Amino acid sequence: MTVRRILPWPHACLRTPAARVAEINDEIRALWDDMIDTMDAMPGVGLAAPQIGVSLQVAVVDASQARDKRIRLANPVVIDASAIMNDYEEASPNLPGISAKIRRPRGVKVQYLDEQGATVTRDFVGLEATSVQHQIDHLAGKMFVDNLSKTRRDMLLRKARKYKG
Repeated sequence: MTVRRILPWPHACLRTPAARVAEINDEIRALWDDMIDTMDAMPGVGLAAPQIGVSLQVAVVDASQARDKRIRLANPVVIDASAIMNDYEEASPNLPGISAKIRRPRGVKVQYLDEQGATVTRDFVGLEATSVQHQIDHLAGKMFVDNLSKTRRDMLLRKARKYKG
């Protein structure tokens, strides 16, 4: 297992929709293991493969206090969402130094492939739901700042450029 390098924004991989995973195999399982190590090193509660330069629809999430509820997802799709919204302060290691409150559904029902290749439909609530939605955005080539007004997004991206150097 390896901690992978996080791509700096505005790398093209971060803005390109990721390819669907054809099957769950040892290569995908090893990628998930590396992603968990990378997520733990950030620290963070989720990571999508494009953030480390792998353009596949693969993500990991662990929003538990004990950091012992690893969820491995391939080809995740939101199939239902709560009408109740939550605001969470979101950030990304690809845009160090910036964060913003993002409003998302409090709960989502997501369909995905698990580590055995089985199709799973699962409900996520709270921070776990926010992280899953955040990762699905990454898989679609979106960053959390894309959920903001143009004015707020431009201001944060200017700040990110200054932070870089």
